[in-house]
Amino acid sequence: MNLYFSPLACSLATRIAFYEADAKVGYIQVDLKQKKLQDGSDFYAINALGQVPVLRTGDGSLLTENTAILPYVAEHFPEAQLAPTDRLQHARMQQWLGFISTELHRAVFSPLLDPDASEPVKAYAREQVALRLDHLQEHFTTHEFLLDRFSVADAYLFAVLNWTPHCAIDLAQWPQVKDYYARQLQRPSIAKALAEELALYRAKS
Repeated sequence: MNLYFSPLACSLATRIAFYEADAKVGYIQVDLKQKKLQDGSDFYAINALGQVPVLRTGDGSLLTENTAILPYVAEHFPEAQLAPTDRLQHARMQQWLGFISTELHRAVFSPLLDPDASEPVKAYAREQVALRLDHLQEHFTTHEFLLDRFSVADAYLFAVLNWTPHCAIDLAQWPQVKDYYARQLQRPSIAKALAEELALYRAKS
């Protein structure tokens, strides 16, 4: 398998999942501004939307979208226990992946991180922050993880929460969410993935 990624983008979640599984895969860096791979080839040939992550599976198939890639990785490495086997809990995981993808990633962070987004668009996105982080705050008052244990949903949530300093969102207003983020930083897979991608990000800046 090969993961097409960009440093500190949401593809970080899949790298974390692979490290949790101790999986030996390839990592192919993408320049999202130029839509090019490091060898100069056109990334649009890999993903017509020009977005990461993209996972090339063992048989050469291409998967896009975190909501598809992360469950696939969890199912491919079942010994890592990155997804529940109970049907209801598995549905809960999909529920959280959907929440992170649509309510946080797309509704809040995509506009705030987009340098071309207008100020009214950014203002509207900021209006969405409190309700969504309040929801997480309530959950983490009684839960250590999104589910009963660490899952690919936590990997995705960490990758998204990692953008908060770049969007002037202070997690101190949501102490349980801030504590959750701090706990995940201590997780070996996350610490390793973040350190590696941070170095790559700084190198290209």
